[in-house]
Amino acid sequence: MNYDYLVIAGYFALMILISVLFKKMASNSTSDYFRGGGKMLWWMVGATAFMTQFSAWTFTGAAGKAFTDGFAILFVFFGNMLAYVFAYFYFARRFRQMRVDTPTEGVRRRFGSVNEQFFTWVIIPLSVINAGVWLNGLGVFASAVFNADIITTIYVTGAAVLAISLISGAWGVVASDFIQTLVVAVISIACAIVALVVVGGPGEIVTEFPGGFFIGPDMNYPMLLVGSCLFFLVKQLQSINNMQESYRFLNAKDSKNASKAALMALCMMFFGAVVWFIPPWATAILYPDAASAYPELGAKASDAVYLVFAREVMPIGTVGLLMAGLFAATMSSMDSALNRNSGIFVRSFYSTVVRKGQASDKELLRAGQLACLINGILVILMAQFFNSLKHLSLFDLMMQVATLLQSPILVPLFLGIIIRKTPKWAPWATVIVGMFVSYLVVTVFTPSFVAGWFGIDSLTGRETSDFKTMITIAAHLFITAGFFCATTLFYKEEKDPYVQQTKEFFEDVDTECIAEEGQDEVDRMQRHKLGTLVSYMGYGLTAMVLIPNPMWGRALFLGCAIAILVFGYLLKKSAKVGDSDLVGISN
Repeated sequence: MNYDYLVIAGYFALMILISVLFKKMASNSTSDYFRGGGKMLWWMVGATAFMTQFSAWTFTGAAGKAFTDGFAILFVFFGNMLAYVFAYFYFARRFRQMRVDTPTEGVRRRFGSVNEQFFTWVIIPLSVINAGVWLNGLGVFASAVFNADIITTIYVTGAAVLAISLISGAWGVVASDFIQTLVVAVISIACAIVALVVVGGPGEIVTEFPGGFFIGPDMNYPMLLVGSCLFFLVKQLQSINNMQESYRFLNAKDSKNASKAALMALCMMFFGAVVWFIPPWATAILYPDAASAYPELGAKASDAVYLVFAREVMPIGTVGLLMAGLFAATMSSMDSALNRNSGIFVRSFYSTVVRKGQASDKELLRAGQLACLINGILVILMAQFFNSLKHLSLFDLMMQVATLLQSPILVPLFLGIIIRKTPKWAPWATVIVGMFVSYLVVTVFTPSFVAGWFGIDSLTGRETSDFKTMITIAAHLFITAGFFCATTLFYKEEKDPYVQQTKEFFEDVDTECIAEEGQDEVDRMQRHKLGTLVSYMGYGLTAMVLIPNPMWGRALFLGCAIAILVFGYLLKKSAKVGDSDLVGISN
């Protein structure tokens, strides 16, 4: 019997249950569908803030990078940690205090309606591209596990993600993110513990890693690592704290919960970063030829090292649990993108341009669901296209999309919440300048060209890849961001027709949001529903004890199950399950 299939079937049953339980909460209004009405508790918002930075790419492309290069992969995640520190102290509560339902509504309040339309039609395609990368990463891994066609895998998994997002909106998306956080935590911690035992401890990883753990192989110029780390810090700071990504904190019930959510994401990123990569680091020592196990994946072969570890070392059923974690990571990123895109389309285009304020809320809700469906189909097609790029690893693919396409868009959306006096043409003009900068990086300022400035004659494949990313980040930091800052020199307040609108926007941004009356009942609902779902997950893990494994394997699953069941019990207890109104709503 293939127990991995049973584990995955159980996971999908849990995801379906989430959609059913939260469907009613998403059907009341467009605000409920797009951002949960701004009524979510910090631990739900924190889970979605964390999971949107944790796609299947972490288990595939990033794991492949960890397998080949060692410690260097953590530079990306150091940047995430720094970004969430800033989010906690500054950005998270200010995003919630924009008092909008979608990111582009915030753009309209800050920069005017022209920029709202511009970013609407820039953000949606970019989100489709990003989600396509994530789905392709899942397809690569799933096809290797099941010996199935990658395209078929992409279509099947894409359809499953689309269904959850379509049915239950933001409530289902965030609830599934919370459950998926637990799935990822369980598989990551279990694999890390076993990896450390098998390899002989963390000291063995540091001393025995091929090519050196801290520098890694094929690195003749270690200063490139220092430069990469510094520029990744800057890149991730703006990648997480910008108006496009503000949608995660728009869900929070008030300003304090938004800040707490950022703190939760920071803590999870801090404790999780090393844990995720212990298995691929150990695999590089235990199975140095692991990347050759799946030669049909081309340059993406090293992205399947997590699978090699799970199959060779972990007890039976772990591969299914690992796949559940991959589905979880991809679903959390993709369904958030679909939900955000549908909200942006409806609130910033359909409602204001097509219907010009004449549509009922019910009509807007249906339009949002249709937009979600179309976006989902486009994501599946994009993932299919990325699959054809066999010469790129998933890490390089993700980095190129993020630096060449995403950076120009995020610069004005990041700086616009800090710099308050800019002409209204500054945001869209900055994006155009940024796209030109990306073009120059690809065609002129290539790694070999820039290396010549420093007297470097040749670069290894790894150095070329890292240098290209560093050049792109640096170019956007100094040129694109510099251009946006320079536009302040052309700002004339007396000629600004939106001066009052901008003033009101920043007054709101600086004013604390307080939870609405009746929020306590919604809080109890969230705890009760999530407590029930977490308990079901714990029962499923308990059942895995019955899989024929060595005693240590059964004990591993039992320990994970007990931890999850205790967590579910505490959630349900805090919800005061005896409340008759609560029970009636949850049914």
